[in-house]
Amino acid sequence: MKLNKIKEMSSPELEKELGELKTELFKLKFSLATNGLDNPNKIKSVKKDIARINTILTERKIAEKKGDN
Repeated sequence: MKLNKIKEMSSPELEKELGELKTELFKLKFSLATNGLDNPNKIKSVKKDIARINTILTERKIAEKKGDN
């Protein structure tokens, strides 16, 4: 997922996407452990997407706190 696309999404949409990505990561790890995975690099890309979303959410929370003060 591209950073520009993530920044365009609202916070509730990002929270929903984060949940979906975590579920996907669980399924990928489970698949890797049980019967092997066609593309193990998919795990790495999902982890990066999760990190990107967490970073944007944190930036928004910090900006919100600065705006309140």
